Amino acid sequence: DGLFLCHPGWSGFLGHIVHNWKVRWFILRQNTLVYYKLEGGRRVTPPKGRILLDGCTITCPCLEYENRPLLIKLKTQTSTEYFLEACSREERDAWAFEITGAIHAGQPGKVQQLHSLRNSFKLPPHISLHRIVDKMHDSNTGIRSSPNMEQGSTYKKTFLGSSLVDWLISNSFTASRLEAVTLASMLMEENFLRPVGVRSMGAIRSGDLAEQFLDDSTALYTFAESYKKKISPKEEISLSTVELSGTVVKQGYLAKQGHKRKNWKVRRFVLRKDPAFLHYYDPSKEENRPVGGFSLRGSLVSALEDNGVPTGVKGNVQGNLFKVITKDDTHYYIQASSKAERAEWIEAIKKLT
Repeated sequence: DGLFLCHPGWSGFLGHIVHNWKVRWFILRQNTLVYYKLEGGRRVTPPKGRILLDGCTITCPCLEYENRPLLIKLKTQTSTEYFLEACSREERDAWAFEITGAIHAGQPGKVQQLHSLRNSFKLPPHISLHRIVDKMHDSNTGIRSSPNMEQGSTYKKTFLGSSLVDWLISNSFTASRLEAVTLASMLMEENFLRPVGVRSMGAIRSGDLAEQFLDDSTALYTFAESYKKKISPKEEISLSTVELSGTVVKQGYLAKQGHKRKNWKVRRFVLRKDPAFLHYYDPSKEENRPVGGFSLRGSLVSALEDNGVPTGVKGNVQGNLFKVITKDDTHYYIQASSKAERAEWIEAIKKLT
């Protein structure tokens, strides 16, 4: 059970048609959300009302009210809409998770899918950072920039880390907060966003991609000034048509350590056979051209231990590392999102070496 500030839809709530916010005490009971009025800090019985969850749809995060970022929206089978406001992001997400479980209680497969989705880390293979940033700038549906304070200083045109995570999930760019944090880190790595203030600037010093962006209501970010500027073209890498003529066997996002600065960047990897090549693409670039790649003929691939940081690897990595050594003894350190994904990539590469 728990406390919410509530806002009913047009069909009426607590017997009123007026759109006003009320404090109510909620209890989740199987397929029903029961709510009580409060007087003197105590709940008044009997319950004021019930929301039947069978056939309900839930929206969380719900961004329909600009100044209320901690909302859950419930829409019943009869199209009645309820807006519930929690006290914190953690409380909101915990309630949304339990309510979603109750809505799908009769479908064990769906509940299991929701549990795995909560910790999901699998970005779609053809995500476009440019498209995401364009939508973020949209005056109607984009993320709102406003003055925010941190440690006595006011920063203009900024937004909260947790607000961007909510926005990415709400716009279906990611399925979980972990995915959204990784995507936001990619946007920073490619200079679409920049950290502002002590909290977010401190996190950027971490070598771990997943820890560079903070899903936090005290961390501030803003759009990078270079967003609309034309990016100076880098020297084009020489790629023969033959390299890219092979059949695509596997593709997906992996983090790769750079050879010079040793920093980690997310790249879209494409594995091809006949001939066997592994290419990687910069997701911030619109053109579908690899920024690097190598022949797998004569290469060695192996998993790296998760206990401790191996020699040659920089940063506080999460694990799930593997290494590819090419025929000319160039070492590539790559980080997958899970042990299972790492195993899939190693097996696929080994077949072509």
